[in-house]
Amino acid sequence: MEKIHIKPGIKDVGLRLDMFLNAYFKGLYSRTYLQKIISLGGVLVNSAAAKSNYKIREHDEIDVLPVPAQECASKPENIKLDILYEDKDLLVVNKPAGMVVHPGAGVKCGTLVNALLYYCKGLLSIAAGESRPGIVHRLDKDTSGIMLVAKNNYTHRRLAKQFKQREVQRRYVARVTGVVEFDGDQINLPLGRHVKNREKMMVRFSDAKEAITKYKVLKRFSDSTLLEIWPVTGRTHQIRVHMKAIGHPIIGDTKYGDSKSPAARQMLHADWIRFFHPGLKKYVEFSSPAPF
Repeated sequence: MEKIHIKPGIKDVGLRLDMFLNAYFKGLYSRTYLQKIISLGGVLVNSAAAKSNYKIREHDEIDVLPVPAQECASKPENIKLDILYEDKDLLVVNKPAGMVVHPGAGVKCGTLVNALLYYCKGLLSIAAGESRPGIVHRLDKDTSGIMLVAKNNYTHRRLAKQFKQREVQRRYVARVTGVVEFDGDQINLPLGRHVKNREKMMVRFSDAKEAITKYKVLKRFSDSTLLEIWPVTGRTHQIRVHMKAIGHPIIGDTKYGDSKSPAARQMLHADWIRFFHPGLKKYVEFSSPAPF
């Protein structure tokens, strides 16, 4: 990012600094990335470092400075990738269970991003920030399956818009505990941060967002059920929390199910996706059978 000088207008007065910048860049950089720049002292208001919650005032002048590369760049690592499809604009990868998508607190290496930087030689989009090159959407660490990776910002922004407008169709396969009674149903329960554990989500009816999950029974076993799942919305841990809410947590989910589960892995896999390819100008779809 080059140094950028901005003069907010009257309509911007009262907005938080991070929200103003997010709107100004129109999705080019994620709000998290912009907050990172602010925390590093990379955003000056009237020549002084400001905080994310600073409220814009009339006549303010803002300078957004480049972030030192060592603060935000991940390192390439030679980690094998299961690539289902690739062209000049994007990749479709099959993420294994146990792999974190991008570096974060406590995880600095061995992530999908580290592997992508090595494979693509750094030629990835930075629309979600330089710490998350190519990452358009995410899967939880212990969830396996299909992920889209953008090689340029144009592709990234158009894919991200499709996700935001719920135009991307995604299907998951999960094996859950117990015998599910109905052949299919829709779960419509709002989700928010857990009141006691901020690393978890929970069903709640205040400070929550709409969350809708559809499911269909594929096969019933004596003590478990194989489901096909279609998330209508894309909230954090949505499928896992919704399955717990109806009394059928996902097998191997130690956060929302049995914390001492003997299962070798969390049995949730993103097995199919359909979206409009920005470069090919047509709808495409990809599949990856569940490994359980």
